[in-house]
Amino acid sequence: MSKLLRHKKQLGQHFLVNEGAVRTICGAALASKAPLIVEIGPGDGAITGPLLNDGRPLWVVELDIDACQLLSQRYGGVTNFNILRGDAVSVELPEAASVCVVGNLPYNAATAILTRFLIEPVPWERMVLMFQLEVGQKLKGCPGEKSYGPLSVLAQTTANLKTLIKLGPNSFDPPPKVDSIVLLFEPRHDSPDTAERKSMLSILHRSFAHRRKTIANNWSSFLSLQQIDSICGAAGISALLRAEAIPPAKWIEITRAVKLLKPPDCL
Repeated sequence: MSKLLRHKKQLGQHFLVNEGAVRTICGAALASKAPLIVEIGPGDGAITGPLLNDGRPLWVVELDIDACQLLSQRYGGVTNFNILRGDAVSVELPEAASVCVVGNLPYNAATAILTRFLIEPVPWERMVLMFQLEVGQKLKGCPGEKSYGPLSVLAQTTANLKTLIKLGPNSFDPPPKVDSIVLLFEPRHDSPDTAERKSMLSILHRSFAHRRKTIANNWSSFLSLQQIDSICGAAGISALLRAEAIPPAKWIEITRAVKLLKPPDCL
């Protein structure tokens, strides 16, 4: 365990100690052309130093006050270092034409943090993020797989995903009980806008509420049978399908068809 910073289990902290992984993460992040870099959950600063060496403004977002103090002591005199103490789910981020987002996300908040960057108008040009392997599998899940769900659809309709590296527990201090994965996100040019993504996510949660039920059954609580038939016809799908069988691109069509029939406040 770090001699300078004691990990806090309640914050889901596991500090990266694998130098090869640090090089891979920083190399992928610094390949971005964005003028500003945002690091989420720097902890004891394993990747902060290499990111700062690039010279671009770096804003680190950290909830742990002890980590903030350590990072301020270590890098406070570096002109391109900036620190935001707060929750990455809600903290106000610096304004920029585009940003690169990078980080070893805290396990207990990784999904919420990622969802924020996928549905809010944050101008990310690239994201390099670490997750528990199980979360990474959900993000890359394919129709018909157990791992496929709302997060899979949201991520895949918003970004092109690439696996950079998989890491075992010994890459961290203290070692977690699970493997981890680092994913590269690059924005899709055909992605729906943020308002449409929010609507789609709401529909997805309703549609996957009972995975073994058909979409017709899951939708019956907020749509009439006539509306269900109209939406399925517009999207070219059967109402007897389960949500897990519908590919990501079809969910964009479904969202647009729903919005034509229902006011936005129902989504």
